[in-house]
Amino acid sequence: MSQSSALAQALRGQGISDVDDSALAKALYSSDAGLYRIPPQVVVRPRDDAEIAAALSVAREHGAPITMRGAGTSIAGNAIGPGIILDTSKHYNQILGIDQQARTARVQPGVVHRQLQAQAVPLGLRFGPDPSTHTRCTIGGMIGNNACGSRALGYGRTVDNVEAMRTLLADGSVVEQTTALDKLVDDNLGLIRTEFGRFGRQVSGYSFEHLLPENERRFDRFLVGTEGTLGVVLEATVRLVADAPYRALAVLGYPSMAAAADAVPTLLAHPLVACEGLDDRIARLVPGRPELPAGAGWIFAEVTADSAGEARELAEAVVKTAGVPAQVVTDAAHQAALWRIREDGAGLAAKTLERQAQAGWEDAAVPPEKLGAYLRDFDALLDEYGLGGVPYGHFGDGCV
Repeated sequence: MSQSSALAQALRGQGISDVDDSALAKALYSSDAGLYRIPPQVVVRPRDDAEIAAALSVAREHGAPITMRGAGTSIAGNAIGPGIILDTSKHYNQILGIDQQARTARVQPGVVHRQLQAQAVPLGLRFGPDPSTHTRCTIGGMIGNNACGSRALGYGRTVDNVEAMRTLLADGSVVEQTTALDKLVDDNLGLIRTEFGRFGRQVSGYSFEHLLPENERRFDRFLVGTEGTLGVVLEATVRLVADAPYRALAVLGYPSMAAAADAVPTLLAHPLVACEGLDDRIARLVPGRPELPAGAGWIFAEVTADSAGEARELAEAVVKTAGVPAQVVTDAAHQAALWRIREDGAGLAAKTLERQAQAGWEDAAVPPEKLGAYLRDFDALLDEYGLGGVPYGHFGDGCV
């Protein structure tokens, strides 16, 4: 019997109802939205905590790695692996409750971002982080990735919006908090305080800053961004925020994307909810896009307020500071059309360029004040090797 068949048989023997080791399943789950191809041995679509615990038990017994998967929107290979894939999107996808007064929601990891928003928005609330894949990405995937989105300036990263988590560890124990790492942290306080969490988008690796005593030793938040390597999220309580009734968008035109990035530190003096950057390499890919101010690089700076007049005033203040060709957009449909340049352009890039394109250099991050210099060096690197690229990003966070 092959290892794949033995695993599948053992999983079914534990009473797990949705186990698939077919060639089709292995092919479908061998990739996500990125470059990599790793066929799993078996796919499990768990229905409850007990089935997840049973799958981990089988994995321990057989020495098989576990990979958690939501919608498979990762472009970094986060959702693929050579062992057991646990796909939470099919069955393990319930919103367990929304507390309007406390502004929190309890969710299983397979809940789709848009599904949570659909229930929260009628209550005047929203889940703050909003990746460009919000129509399909899962909350569990966002937790694994510490996803952010264009409005992280206003609403924070996923980790900033996690209030509690119930997590299953590899040994089968279920924890919400633990002191197991306290000594490791206390023995390395100087290193962690000076090297970890220096800026918002420093999210690669393990975020030990959340285990510092001054940060309340938040083990749940430490797990955010660990991509399922330390445990399986069974349930999360996430923070909801009041959905601002009025938005205004300042669209600013610059001679280049790097010049736009140079302006970011000055713009951040304003209460921006979003500060996105792009240039004509991505804008020209979107058919029927709205007209943009004169320039070859643009910043979309969004503000929110309790009245339409206040929102416009805040956006006009941004325009005054920028001192470049600009437009202030308050119409919601027009705003949505502009944001689609950012969202649709990223997807079209790989399909419309002269040469085959792959999404392989993603979410590089530097302190925002260094972003302009970084972009110039990056373009020089592309030129040196005769490559093209379609850069864009969350400029307010220094992310490309």
